[in-house]
Amino acid sequence: MTAADTIFEDLGEIDYKAAWDYQEEQFRRIVDAKLFNREHPEENKPVVHHLIFCEHPHVFTLGKSGQANNLLVQDDFLKKINASFYRVNRGGDITYHGPGQIVGYPIFDLEQMKLGVKEYIFKLEEAIILTLAAFGIEGERLDGATGVWLETQTTNARKICAIGVRASRFVSMHGFALNVNTNLDYFNYINPCGFVDKGVTSMQKEKGETLSMEEVKAVLKRNLQKVFGLNFV
Repeated sequence: MTAADTIFEDLGEIDYKAAWDYQEEQFRRIVDAKLFNREHPEENKPVVHHLIFCEHPHVFTLGKSGQANNLLVQDDFLKKINASFYRVNRGGDITYHGPGQIVGYPIFDLEQMKLGVKEYIFKLEEAIILTLAAFGIEGERLDGATGVWLETQTTNARKICAIGVRASRFVSMHGFALNVNTNLDYFNYINPCGFVDKGVTSMQKEKGETLSMEEVKAVLKRNLQKVFGLNFV
């Protein structure tokens, strides 16, 4: 087995809290394996990383450094639009998840991969940029902001993929949300990632057509494998 042996799972559409709980299970599994190896170096069990793809029903999540007033609607309106709201333990501000969006949760031992958090985020962005390029969309980084953007040097800069991560004991949680066929109307109810002067977009909007979620997932999975040197087991 190699240092980047990884279990891959596509959970399909799953409730946000259920996916979060499952992430926590995998996080504890990896941390426990790391602690075991430190206490029993002679046995040295391999640490197997975990990569999850899924979609969520309509949900807004607020990172630990986020401002609650970036959610622009009240509880009664959330019910009207069939959306839920969670405060979460990742970095970043507020974002939206919903159908037609690929949400990725890499639970990686960054220490084993010899990655710092900044380099880890850079590599996530790189995998997204490569994926967009495969569909004829030019993704970019924006100075001072995580995620992947389009036309950053213009007044029409817009985000196509949000990234918000947490790392504890050098193990990552949470991850990215790539807008594929996403209903962008839901972003009107927040200041996305805390920005009031920049828009959001989707692959569907940029291409003017609905894309195959399975095709985008397949390309994205290959690019994550390539960028991080993953070996799916």
